[in-house]
Amino acid sequence: MLARILAARHGFKCTVLFAINPSDGTIDPITLTNIPGMKALDSADLCVMLLRFRELPDEQMKHFVDYLHAGKPIIALRTSTHAFAYAHKKQSPYARFDWQNKDWPGGFGQQVLGETWGDHDGEPGQESTRGIINEAARNHPILRGVSDIWVPTDVYGVIHLPADAQVLVFGQVSSGMDPGDGPVTGAKNSPLMPVVWIRNYASDKAHVSKIVATTMGAAVDLENEDLRRLLVNAAYWCVGLEKQIPPKANVDYTGDYHPSWFGFGKFVKDVRPMELESEE
Repeated sequence: MLARILAARHGFKCTVLFAINPSDGTIDPITLTNIPGMKALDSADLCVMLLRFRELPDEQMKHFVDYLHAGKPIIALRTSTHAFAYAHKKQSPYARFDWQNKDWPGGFGQQVLGETWGDHDGEPGQESTRGIINEAARNHPILRGVSDIWVPTDVYGVIHLPADAQVLVFGQVSSGMDPGDGPVTGAKNSPLMPVVWIRNYASDKAHVSKIVATTMGAAVDLENEDLRRLLVNAAYWCVGLEKQIPPKANVDYTGDYHPSWFGFGKFVKDVRPMELESEE
C-alpha cells in the first residue's frame, strides 16, 4: 500500500520484497530465513524496512549490509528495532546485527537506528498511541502537513537513543483502543517515549546514512492518514528532495486497503511479490 502511494502519487519506483515460504512460494511472515530479491538494494536510493527477528542467508544479508555501508538512507518501521536475530548462524559475519548482540551492543537496532527492543510502555491490544508532535521540531520537513497521529498499536519503551537523535514525535499512551480515548494517568506517560526520530549513522567518515525510525508502523497503523503522510515526507527527505515535499502530500490509497490486525502467526496466501512502477 505504501509503495503504491509512493509510486502512483509521487513518482518513486518501488520494489516490494516479502518473506517467502520456499516450499510453496507464498508470502509467509513466519519464514524468517528467506527474502528473495535483496539484490534490488544494490541500485536502490532508499530502503524502507519492516522486519522482525530475521536470520537471512549470508548471500541475502550481504546486499542489505553493503547498502548500509554505502551510506544510503533507511526508513525503519515498528519492529525493525529488533529486525535481526541470529539464533542458529552465530558464526555468520553478520551475527553482530542480532538485536541482543553484546559486542556491538543492541546490534543493528541500537547501533544504527538508535534503539533495540526494550519493552512495551503501553499494553498491547488495550492501550493505543497518540502521537504528540515535538514542538521543537515542528518545522522539520518530515512533519509538513502532519498534525493528527493516532494508531492502535502500543508505545514501545525507548531508552537508548544517542545524543545525536532528534525526536520528531512522542508517543502518549492512550487509555483505550479508540482515537477519542484520553491518556492514561501515572508513570507510563512520564516521560513520553519517542515514537519517531531521525539521526545519522556513519559506517565510516565517508559514508553517512540518514535514518528515520518509528516504533509505529504495523499494517493497521498505516490506516492513519497523517502517519502515511509522515512516511511519504520522510521518503522525500531521505533522498534529498525535502524542498519538493508538498504542503499536504497526497497519501490517499490507490486501491482497497484492509489490513489484518497485528499479532503473531498470520499468513498471506497466494500472493506473489511485484514491482511497482510510477505512473509518470
